[in-house]
Amino acid sequence: MPDEGGRVERAERTQEIADRLLTASEQATVIDAISSAAPELGPDEAYEVLAAIAARRRSSGWRAIGRKIGFTNRTIWPHFGVEEPMWAPVWDRTVIHASDNRASLPLAPFVQPRIEPEVVFELSEPIPPGADASAVMERVTWLAAGFEVVHCHFPDWQFTLADAIADFGLHGALVIGTPLVVDDTNRAGLAAALATFEATLSCDGSVVDRGLGANVLGSPALALADLALVLADHHPPSPLSAGEIVTTGTITGAQPIASGQTWTSDYGSLGLDGLTLTLS
Repeated sequence: MPDEGGRVERAERTQEIADRLLTASEQATVIDAISSAAPELGPDEAYEVLAAIAARRRSSGWRAIGRKIGFTNRTIWPHFGVEEPMWAPVWDRTVIHASDNRASLPLAPFVQPRIEPEVVFELSEPIPPGADASAVMERVTWLAAGFEVVHCHFPDWQFTLADAIADFGLHGALVIGTPLVVDDTNRAGLAAALATFEATLSCDGSVVDRGLGANVLGSPALALADLALVLADHHPPSPLSAGEIVTTGTITGAQPIASGQTWTSDYGSLGLDGLTLTLS
């Protein structure tokens, strides 16, 4: 275990990194990756940075309302050089509930933004670690189409996993579509379809990418179970709770976006209404 001096040094570094990232966020600017000066930064310390950022935000009136899970799509791991998922808070100030599945979003606050079509859940109770898709769906109030706008404060989206965790989990905004309530009439069908449906992502009427639900750790429902397992071992404890909104990771590749574009999603056999997002 580190000695007292080592713990103090780590705590000071955690706060300094949080300062740098919060400033980069406020100024919507690119900074050097944290790992370029601190190659020893690992995921555990990165989550300490994330916790420091969360504490600052809460003290400024922000309210955490759920989580985002990132890097659940194994097909994008080689592109970003990662080998496991991550998570970060989702805030009341970063969530937009689409009206009639349509929303608009100004891009000025975001750095190198990209868009990800995802499945979003609201939990009715905690997810037990190791739950299968059916057990997860028994603990879900609703699911909905989602667009997560992710962004990166490091040049050219080059980072380590620890960098990405510390950088707000790359979370910028979450747009949520009309919820589909989960009940006894559709629960089993949804649990099965979440692994097999195909999502289509389009920009200005042209298809840009497609992806299967199975890309997301086998199913977006299983991504929730995986997060519950990860959080069970997290220090300090941070378990999922009833009422949380969780977005489970991109089904397709994360696509660069620009002002003036309109992006749409289709969820095929899953039966969710897709979203339309206009960027300014």
